[in-house]
Amino acid sequence: MSIPGPHPGPDGEHGLRLTPFRGLRYAAARVGSLAAVTSPPYDVVVRPDGQRHLETADPYNVVRLILPDADTPDARHAKAARTLAEWREKGVLAADRDPALYVYEQRDGDHLQRGVIGALRLTPPEDGVVLPHEDVMPGPVADRAALMRSTGANLEPLLLAYRDGDATATLVEHTADTREPLLDTTTEDGVHHRLWSLTDPAEIAAIGADLAGRQALIADGHHRWATYLRLRAEHPPGTPWDHGLVLLVDTARHPLRVRAIHRVLQRLPLDRALDTAGRYFRVRELPGHTLDKALAVLADAAQAGNAFVLAGDGGFHLLDRPDPGALDRWVPADRPPQWRRLDATVLHTLLLDHVWQIPDSPDLPDEIRYIHTADAAVEQARRHAGTAVLMHPVREHVVLELAQQGVTMPRKSTSFGPKPAGGLVIRSLDLG
Repeated sequence: MSIPGPHPGPDGEHGLRLTPFRGLRYAAARVGSLAAVTSPPYDVVVRPDGQRHLETADPYNVVRLILPDADTPDARHAKAARTLAEWREKGVLAADRDPALYVYEQRDGDHLQRGVIGALRLTPPEDGVVLPHEDVMPGPVADRAALMRSTGANLEPLLLAYRDGDATATLVEHTADTREPLLDTTTEDGVHHRLWSLTDPAEIAAIGADLAGRQALIADGHHRWATYLRLRAEHPPGTPWDHGLVLLVDTARHPLRVRAIHRVLQRLPLDRALDTAGRYFRVRELPGHTLDKALAVLADAAQAGNAFVLAGDGGFHLLDRPDPGALDRWVPADRPPQWRRLDATVLHTLLLDHVWQIPDSPDLPDEIRYIHTADAAVEQARRHAGTAVLMHPVREHVVLELAQQGVTMPRKSTSFGPKPAGGLVIRSLDLG
């Protein structure tokens, strides 16, 4: 599906404008390994266990910058700024000599993803250049904004999806297939990462011409995109805050994976969740099922309508066939039918708001935990004697169609990937 073109901005230009920058990268000789200093995006790290694991993998792991550990928010952000400055002074992180765009490749088994990293000119939502598809919450935006102000850096790139950029995609493929990479490493999850720099003005100009007139969908990083826009509004035009670090992937060449983000309700015992949900859903126990088998049952049930798997006591339970009267009563009617049918919509408006009465509030972050892998969600629920709500992925075309209409989905409705690893290249704003 092709995304409609963007509107011209106030300067008369439109589309994606990707600018080279002097990347700040780890000096291989100063760290244990490049793989050991990387991290998933900040909101994918399962805290505290995952954070501690990354911190002990290498004393210079980038998680110390994106998720600094201290008692208060101000102390965390100040600590990240001090750490970044210290690593630069020691030569652990060093700036590339020339501004560049960076070709980035991830290979996970038989799935290959390639794209280009650069500093993207920020545009307001009404320009229609970058399309969000999920709501954001003010707490994470405020936290990321404070961290970026303190460090003066974009520490990890967003993932943006666009389509049919022939010249850019051809150059990306040629670079990856014929040139020696700046780095080549495999992280402990088995994903192989390679990175190249593009500094030739003609190649950079060709990418610029190709991306003009195109728009992109935010695949991962809605809160960081909202943060970029907030920080841009705080500064006068013409500063480095006019741009933000992104990875652009042409999904016509390299389709993204779309996965679900699961919920863990740490304070809701599973028996109570099942008892109350049973008033509005059919509830079936799945005896003897492994996690994989339970997810396969969920996939089948999702073809017919809204469905969820609940777990937490060692077993699995399928919720499906919601009461149509309850959906009519509680799911807002002023949205498109596709939005009203989303599993995340039904979960939040019917189950969380009305049945379980669990608020999705930034002031109560422990009420609902968002977990990207089903096994981790089940383990978290078991550990806290709570309930894991396992979700089925949204189809990509539904995400695109809603985004084109300017309709945002409930937050954490999708997980596109593979997500770029943090720590491979950082954009420090003092370098331009």
